[in-house]
Amino acid sequence: MKSSNIRLKDIWKQLRHANEALLAANFYNFETLQGVVKAANIVKKPLILQLTRSSIEYLGLPVATALAESMLQQFGVKGWLHLDHGDSYELVATCLDAGFDSVMIDASEKPFLDNIKITKAVVKLAEQYGASVEAELGYVAKLGQSTEKKGFTEPDEAKLFVEETGVDALAIAIGSAHGFYKETPKLDLQRLAEINKVTDAALVLHGASGIPHDILQEAIQCGICKINLATEIKNIFMKTLKDRLIKNEEIDLRKVFPPATEAVTALVQNKLEVIQSKNKLL
Repeated sequence: MKSSNIRLKDIWKQLRHANEALLAANFYNFETLQGVVKAANIVKKPLILQLTRSSIEYLGLPVATALAESMLQQFGVKGWLHLDHGDSYELVATCLDAGFDSVMIDASEKPFLDNIKITKAVVKLAEQYGASVEAELGYVAKLGQSTEKKGFTEPDEAKLFVEETGVDALAIAIGSAHGFYKETPKLDLQRLAEINKVTDAALVLHGASGIPHDILQEAIQCGICKINLATEIKNIFMKTLKDRLIKNEEIDLRKVFPPATEAVTALVQNKLEVIQSKNKLL
């Protein structure tokens, strides 16, 4: 998409050395996209826009990419488009052809050596586009999966994985999970710091929705460079919309959607202020 003249893959080292991070926000339709980008405009901060396979299939790839690019231009926001949890080489290739600045290949549920092999192939492909590549190592529970299962990322495996694949960013398992938490999550910040010492990849925190702000800030100081936000965006949009619909009989969607969009803006603005308050590089 190239909405910024700075490649995302060139930014990671700067963020690592400065102990700073970028917010990566998922969007699902026009309204959530508008809410996210408007927040970045208000606080004058850059951000990463993320699409999953399901969102791409829902919107259509040409529409989704065009919406993201035009929205960033309209609000004058510096941003990058990223494929979140890409589940196949083919999807990654399609998104790179469409102009994505960054792609994630998630082979974390496969054996370690298979994860390396798949990720390495994607890194080689992405080099042709100058795009950043993110992978995942360890068990970060996805929606519907057990949060009781443990599979934290081991520092020595992370070191080997990054060296063998050449990946730019690495999502690690340190106690977070996708979706809602039943209790406040306890992140293994010591493990995070150890992984940060032995790798040169930008470390990524998935499942940030619901994690207290002070813990997010501590995670950044320990090496996290990218923080993903998805569940809270969907949740605040739908809760606001449901509340709006219950209280009136309005049928004009142009009147019922804006309050939900504004709720997304307020949420993301707050997250940006917490995560990127000290961000001076961009």
